[in-house]
Amino acid sequence: MLPILFLIPLLLSTTCHASVQDFCVADTTASDTPAGFPCKPEANVTSSDFVYTGLSVPGKIIALINAAVTPAFVSQFPGLNGLGLSALRLDLGPGGVVPLHSHPGATELLIVKSGHITAGFVSSANSVYIATVKTGELMIFPQGLLHFQVAAGKKGAVAFAFFSSPNPGLQILDFALFASNFSTPLIAKTTFLDPELIKKLKGVLGGSG
Repeated sequence: MLPILFLIPLLLSTTCHASVQDFCVADTTASDTPAGFPCKPEANVTSSDFVYTGLSVPGKIIALINAAVTPAFVSQFPGLNGLGLSALRLDLGPGGVVPLHSHPGATELLIVKSGHITAGFVSSANSVYIATVKTGELMIFPQGLLHFQVAAGKKGAVAFAFFSSPNPGLQILDFALFASNFSTPLIAKTTFLDPELIKKLKGVLGGSG
């Protein structure tokens, strides 16, 4: 009887390990779903599916924010599919800014490679947490909370961010309000902003309504 008892955990372990899938490289020709992309046939998977070089060079600076954000999400890096993480590169020119935004699907960990970045987030209790993060230092931004990054001082900065999802999602507050067709009267009603200011910001960001 005793040998049988020893065999049961061994059999269970073998069964569990047999059901584990090592990876699921995204088939990006198909549609993304809440569960992720479907898997590329393993016979078509190559080493290049697990390597991404897009973060090795600075991104293209957007003049309005004097910053570049280069993602390595599942759409760019199919090998991340189903593995629960992703990354991006942030290049900030002097005074560059990533405006208030949130990632509905992931927590963010920011690591500063060079320069100084003033960053912060607003909790659901409306408490504000701000710090100036220096080269080699890290800051965490909990999932779904509004946060920002600004180059500190007179120089630019470079950082890398890592996320707890292959597709963290992104919503930029200014763009949601002023680059959309959200009507000016409703924005004024729900934010208490002056309608003329709203129209001016819509003019800058290309919104309508």
